[in-house]
Amino acid sequence: MTILTKEEAKKIIDKVLSFSKADEMSVALSGGRTGNIRYARNSVSTSGESYNLSLSITAVFGKRSGTSTINEFDDKSLEKAVRRAEEIARLAPENPEFVPALGPQQYLDPASFSQKTADISPDYRANAAFDSIDPCSKKNLTAAGYMEDRTGFNAIGNSKGLFGYNKATSVDFSITVRTADGLGSGYAIRDFNDVSKLSTKQATEIAMQKAMASTSARALEPGKYTVILEPAASIDLLQNMMRSMDARNADEGRSFLSKKGGGIRLGEKLFDERVNIYSDPMNLEIPGSPFAGDGRPQEKVYWIENGVVKNLTYSRYWAEKKGVKAVPNPGGFIMAGGTESLADLIKGTDKGILVTRFWYIRAVDPQTLLYTGLTRDGTFYIENGQIKYPIKNFRFNESPVIMLNNLEAMGKPTRIGGSLVPPLKIRDFTFSSLSDAV
Repeated sequence: MTILTKEEAKKIIDKVLSFSKADEMSVALSGGRTGNIRYARNSVSTSGESYNLSLSITAVFGKRSGTSTINEFDDKSLEKAVRRAEEIARLAPENPEFVPALGPQQYLDPASFSQKTADISPDYRANAAFDSIDPCSKKNLTAAGYMEDRTGFNAIGNSKGLFGYNKATSVDFSITVRTADGLGSGYAIRDFNDVSKLSTKQATEIAMQKAMASTSARALEPGKYTVILEPAASIDLLQNMMRSMDARNADEGRSFLSKKGGGIRLGEKLFDERVNIYSDPMNLEIPGSPFAGDGRPQEKVYWIENGVVKNLTYSRYWAEKKGVKAVPNPGGFIMAGGTESLADLIKGTDKGILVTRFWYIRAVDPQTLLYTGLTRDGTFYIENGQIKYPIKNFRFNESPVIMLNNLEAMGKPTRIGGSLVPPLKIRDFTFSSLSDAV
């Protein structure tokens, strides 16, 4: 059985800790089932399920630590893994940034588990693929898609009395549709904890519409344009920005949050005042884990409020060094938006470009968060509130910091990539060159 109950997980962790001879010991236990189905050229190519149960043990002597992993759970094997972790710890060099393990913590109880997702069967996956492939076949379009569902648990414990347990489910689906001549391409992506919210047919229909509408693309000159970024386009840039909000990098001058000459920009207004970004593991649309990997509780945190940087992430070592609270990285984030739909944003645009998504994104300058990448799978010219025609893809050079200062409007947030992000209308977005890729 790969999905252990809270009681079963604690029993194994307590057994491991009972074998310990180390100064302190931490244990992480996880397991679950992963199912998938993949198709291309309107035909299923692979499908399957995998099951896994794994235990990680970290032993500590002074400032030396060692870790072993195992997937056998009889007493003899568990004790052997403990001895191995202790052996490695005795041989390891001292860690100058060592921080002792946490004691007991209070954790939230997010609604991250859905029984409907846990009950997904091979038949369900086959029907989900059929609902995507069949409409494409009927219109002489080619579908390539992938769906993956996960049901699992994570448990942590240590010799100081800490214990945490969380059970979660998720389902991810992506679909690319091409026209028969290969000149039109559309894309859609969905992810949920509860599979009852997923319609592969509905997502595929959006990708089909984009594919059929994106043939006969015209070339526009590179330059600065007003753009409407669908959530699938903006999510990567926003995620990169959120991952860059580390206090140590800022303190050491390696971040867009570093001040010239020293210091950090915590508390400064760096974005449009309408920008509000926070994380909340109890959010019902993107419920998260109640704890970080090192056992710190996940809580609701405002990262950017009214354009002002309110919090940065801190490792426990760096927080202790600076005398502040150790704030862990969030699992996902929520960017507050408006009430308008994507269609409403298009109607309110005199001239602009609609971007379905970006890909092949690479960092250019970490201190300004400048990124480059390409548009893909449906890029369209907007005029007088209507989509006029498809255009060839662009390479962009842009920073999410600049982007969020050139904000014109936001739509209603939708879930994507484990976060909630609105469609964004941005002025003066920089397209540097054309691309012939579809």
